[in-house]
Amino acid sequence: MPDSPPSPIIRHYYVDEAGDPNLFKRRGKTIVGKDGCSSFFMLGLADVANPIQVSTELDALRNKLLADPYFKGVPSFDPTRKKTALSFHAKDDLPEVRREVFQFLLQQEIRFYAVVRNKQVILDKITEHVKEKPTYKYHPNQLYDRCVSRLFRDRLHKADGYTIHFAKRGSSDRTEALQNALNAARRNIKIKYGIEATAPIEINAGEPPTTINLQVVDYYLWALQRLYERDEDRFLKLTWDQVGVIHDVDDTRDDPYGVYYTNKKELTIESLK
Repeated sequence: MPDSPPSPIIRHYYVDEAGDPNLFKRRGKTIVGKDGCSSFFMLGLADVANPIQVSTELDALRNKLLADPYFKGVPSFDPTRKKTALSFHAKDDLPEVRREVFQFLLQQEIRFYAVVRNKQVILDKITEHVKEKPTYKYHPNQLYDRCVSRLFRDRLHKADGYTIHFAKRGSSDRTEALQNALNAARRNIKIKYGIEATAPIEINAGEPPTTINLQVVDYYLWALQRLYERDEDRFLKLTWDQVGVIHDVDDTRDDPYGVYYTNKKELTIESLK
């Protein structure tokens, strides 16, 4: 009896952002460097090998913590506040909760990838560009979509298919724009490797309470953001064995293409100085 053909390899990616891509208020007033504005914009991807198992067990962990009397009366566990009671979110979760979530994630087969942009550097480039092209108008989606193309540059040519879950942004349907950004990533793959990537891509826009594995990428992004925004790298060090590549695009001290941090080149407070 002939062997049955191998099952197709489908990769499941979960994508979210940290910081935001906003550079200006209304009427073009700059907000970069002001209180309340992040200094960096980051787009992260969690490649989850067993998405159903991870989402099921992560939700079970949240329900277990909700039932724990130790957390009784904690505001973030109040369903009306729409925080931990609905989904894990590292920024809002208690330290005790974050510890539980990180311990769970470290036991899973997950790879984390990210693109980091320095908003001051981007603002400086836009300022110079406007001098040559006064009609140019920046839109935050431009930065987001370019980060999508960079993030997926080496992520779309090795499997038989891809299911990509993007964290929903606003009320507009951006599926077409995201597809265009992914197509740009595939063109770069062809230029770099000479490979025509044709595997089907399914794009979904979701929210963490229902697309549970978006909570996974949120935690890795939070660890990365703590380093860049607060000079605290202990959480990133904790997860570093699960990091694939972090591309710091605007750190061009040694290379015009930025710095690629991998298992062989760790990203730490010292490496950023």
